Amino acid sequence: MLYIKALHIIFVITWFAGLFYIVRLFVYHSEANEKSEPEKSILIRHFKGAEHRLWYGITWPSAIGTYIFGFWTWNSFYGSVVPDWLWIKLFFVAGLTVYHLICDKMVQQYRKDIVKYSGQKMRVWNEVATLFLVAIVFIVVMKDGFNWIYAVTGLVLFAFILMSSIKLYKYIREKK
Repeated sequence: MLYIKALHIIFVITWFAGLFYIVRLFVYHSEANEKSEPEKSILIRHFKGAEHRLWYGITWPSAIGTYIFGFWTWNSFYGSVVPDWLWIKLFFVAGLTVYHLICDKMVQQYRKDIVKYSGQKMRVWNEVATLFLVAIVFIVVMKDGFNWIYAVTGLVLFAFILMSSIKLYKYIREKK
């Protein structure tokens, strides 16, 4: 049974890696769109290929593997009895899945040369996955000692620090 749990964790890690990297590619793709020719065409062709390979070769298979081994682990450890902490985790996993599906739509848009968001907006979007990661890991690790007040306060504080860091990074970049 621990092999199944280990596979679930491995697929979670690769899923998050794919989500983090795809949005980073969106940042670069958006910024490449502002370049002049021939650099623009060369970069965009490169990013379209990288996005396609990452999304369909790593991210989607990892999401599917996460769900398969996650449900298998859930069934093996808990059966039909679902502890409260797992419901909370599943709520965040559902949110992460929505995030994934929105990224999927963005992959399709970038493929068709529809660039709706700036590199800066994509940097902010990239941090949404970080918030899901932090929330899910803390829920799983702290499942028996979960305190809502500390959890929500910590998540909000972490989100504030992330967004402040993005603004500071933008300020430093523009100053150079």
